[in-house]
Amino acid sequence: MTEPWYPRLLAPPKQSFFLFGPRGTGKSTWVRQTLPAAHRIDLLDEALYQSYLARIGLFADELRTLAAGTTVCVDEVQRLPQLLNEVHRFIEDRRLRFVLCGSSARKLKREGTNLLAGRAVRRVMHPFVPEELGADFSLDTALASGTLPVIWQAEDRQDALRAYVRLYLKEEIQAEAIVRNLPGFARFLPVAALFHAQTLNVATLGRDAEAARTTVAGYLDILEDTLLAFRLPAFEPRLRVREKKHPKLYWVDAGVVRALKNHFAPPAAEERGPRFEGWVANLLRTYRDYRELFDDWYYWAPAEAAKTEVDFLLGREREWLAIEAKSAATTDDDHLRGLRAIAGLVGLRRRILVHPDGRRRLTPDGIDIWPVGVLLEALETGTLWP
Repeated sequence: MTEPWYPRLLAPPKQSFFLFGPRGTGKSTWVRQTLPAAHRIDLLDEALYQSYLARIGLFADELRTLAAGTTVCVDEVQRLPQLLNEVHRFIEDRRLRFVLCGSSARKLKREGTNLLAGRAVRRVMHPFVPEELGADFSLDTALASGTLPVIWQAEDRQDALRAYVRLYLKEEIQAEAIVRNLPGFARFLPVAALFHAQTLNVATLGRDAEAARTTVAGYLDILEDTLLAFRLPAFEPRLRVREKKHPKLYWVDAGVVRALKNHFAPPAAEERGPRFEGWVANLLRTYRDYRELFDDWYYWAPAEAAKTEVDFLLGREREWLAIEAKSAATTDDDHLRGLRAIAGLVGLRRRILVHPDGRRRLTPDGIDIWPVGVLLEALETGTLWP
């Protein structure tokens, strides 16, 4: 049976571009569907990779056979960053358009790598969002197994998630010799998964993972460079009280978090909250990248009030949008504590509490209570900002 292909929100730029994204987000599928006439060079083809590794000039020889203006897709470009010198030359001399796909930006960030001096823009492919899945979307499934395309379309999602984690360690980490101590990194991963949607203290994480603080800091950089996790900074300008400085850690997919912890039982109540918050975080991040939803984002939590927090503070043109994500079916005043505390922020346009179920409401002091469906409609129609 042919797997369904879900139309993606990402639109291809007219010029050359890097396309990054974690393994399994469907980059290659998207290129085949969106740019079917592109000339493809897949560096996961080991024979081809070895031939280019031995003689880079073979890459240029192949490009010379193509007509001016041809689109060329290079898969897993991070395996041979030195190819980018030839890419640069053929953009200039032959006006070739390149789609440079990769699941890691780590090698490309090293000093001396030719990043094409602005001749190629950067795009990111994210896991599925509800707008792409349409009627097939299920919030419960998204929180249980995630929405990575390679997992979503698997016959056995639990087995696929286990295999995904093994492949990550083998292909991204071991094969590329990213860390010297692979067993130590493997021990770090399930501990880091416990910090999903939590304020990140590197010293605490290092103690729990039995690793030095500097080692853990390097491991966190690896997670970001391989696009499996990101850190959300604290909002720093003063708002009556001093703010926390530690960032929050989010993994890009709830299913990956479960697989890293090797915990596939139905989530307990205390687990559903971080999973739901993480899902909202990734939803916002996806629309930022696909639709330029906002320019900057943070979380806000005054240090003097332990239970006061706003999960997401989105910034655009000196205006702010505050969003709190709660997994509870019903909301109460305690859930609104952070949104009420931040009411004095200059430029604050809207305060929103998002939760899975219920009806849309507006509190007397102007806080929007939105079920997930209202948030999705606002993102899809571009009406999140009032």
